[in-house]
Amino acid sequence: MPHKNGKYAERMFDWNNLFWACGHCNKVKNQAKYDEGIIDCCRQDPEELISFRLQGANVLVEAKNQDDARAVLTAALVQEVFHLRNTAMRDYKRTMRFQELNREMNILYDNLEEIKKNPESKIVMRKLKALLRKESGFAAFKRNYVRENAGRFPQLLQYIV
Repeated sequence: MPHKNGKYAERMFDWNNLFWACGHCNKVKNQAKYDEGIIDCCRQDPEELISFRLQGANVLVEAKNQDDARAVLTAALVQEVFHLRNTAMRDYKRTMRFQELNREMNILYDNLEEIKKNPESKIVMRKLKALLRKESGFAAFKRNYVRENAGRFPQLLQYIV
């Protein structure tokens, strides 16, 4: 939650309000429309409320329930982080972020192919477990992919609960 211009000054040193964010993401979030009403990820898991997908060249972030105003606004914020192009630097950062997401998803896809070929591979299962950890880069996208393909990869569901 913001603490800019003296507004909500009590939030400046509130441990529950401090999160690492890159400059690009923080500047996108620093718009008045996001001052209130986004998901507090310390209290609610965004993965329960929002779906994160990479479909070809499209990043799709959507609230699972369109009546949930916090989820809708938070999904809009994440969409904006991936799509905002109003300056050359934002376009560059957006491109770099998309390339990183693609790279992470391709690593996941490659390991999913490997586990289909060799379902008993402990090495591949360890890699998949690491890729699906919440701390992993773009974890919400990877975890959402596994959830949506649970029928093909039921052995991985234990890593995303």
